[in-house]
Amino acid sequence: MIGLGMAAIGRPHYINIKNNSISDRNFDLAVFKTQGKHFLTEAYQAGIRHFDTAPSYGVAEEILSEWIAEFQPKDIIISSKWGYTYVANFDKNAIVHEVKNHTLETLERQSKTTFERLKNIQIYQIHSATLESGVLENQEVLEKLYQIKKERNIEIGLSTSGVNQNEIIKKALQIKCNNEALFDVFQVTYNLLEQNLLNLKEELKFKKVIIKEAMANGRIFLDKNDGLQIFQNLATKYNVGIDAIALQFVIATLNPYSVLSGVTHLDQLNENLKANSFSLEDHEIELLKTVKQTPEDYWEDRKKLSWQ
Repeated sequence: MIGLGMAAIGRPHYINIKNNSISDRNFDLAVFKTQGKHFLTEAYQAGIRHFDTAPSYGVAEEILSEWIAEFQPKDIIISSKWGYTYVANFDKNAIVHEVKNHTLETLERQSKTTFERLKNIQIYQIHSATLESGVLENQEVLEKLYQIKKERNIEIGLSTSGVNQNEIIKKALQIKCNNEALFDVFQVTYNLLEQNLLNLKEELKFKKVIIKEAMANGRIFLDKNDGLQIFQNLATKYNVGIDAIALQFVIATLNPYSVLSGVTHLDQLNENLKANSFSLEDHEIELLKTVKQTPEDYWEDRKKLSWQ
C-alpha cells in the first residue's frame, strides 16, 4: 500500500530538491496545523490508511493526534519513531534542524509523549539507527523496546539510512530478546537510484518493510540524471507522472508493506496514487534497474542537499 510520511506536514522545511516550503515570513503555526489536518482528511478520503510520523517532524504527532480525535478514523495504521528531537523551531535557516540521541533517557521521554498522543499506535521504531550511535548494542534500550513491545502489544522496528543501511539491517535481524526477534519492521531507503536493498530481499521476506524516500528526495526529476529519459518514456506510455513510475518500481520489485509518499497536497497525492493503476512489464523493470547509483555515490549526493 501507499502510506503517508508526515515529515513535510509537521514542519515547513525538508531535505529536498524542490522548494515548495512555506515562507518563513508568513508562517503561522495555527494555520499550518489546520492545513495539515485538512490534508490528512483528504488523504484518508483518497484511500491512505498508513500514517508515519515522529517527534522530529515538528508538530506532526500533534497534528495526527488532533485529527484522529476530530475525524475519528477507524481503520488506520500509525507508526512513529524515537531518537531525534526537532530543534529548528520552524526556521529554515537554522544551523541545526534535528538532533539525534539514542539513549534510554530519550527513548523513555519520547515514547511517553508519543503514546499519550497516539494511543492506538501499532508500530514503534528507532529513528535512523546507525552503527555509530551504538543503539543496536545498547542493552538497556533494547530491553526497554522489548518491554514496550510486550506491554503495548505493538511491533518494534527501526528506520535506517546511509551507505551502511544493509549492514545495519543484517545486525538488527540477529537481535533477540528472550529468544524472540526484537525487530518486526524495517523502514528503509529504496528507490530507482538506491537499489541496494534488493540484496536483502530474501532476508526481509518475513518482515514488514516500509519504504521511505522513494523519490530520492526529488533527485529522480533532475535533468542531469542519466535515467531521466527512461523515466519520461515510461511515464508517457502509462499516462502517469515520473513519481508514479518510481513508486510502481518499488512496489513491483519489493512488494513492501508500505511505500511512503511525502507529499503535502492532494493533487500530488493523487498523482502518486496512480502507481496503483498499472504494472510495469518485466523488461521495463530490468531497464529501470540499470539507472541505479552505487550506495557510496547515492549517499554522497544526498549529503549535498539542503533544507528547503
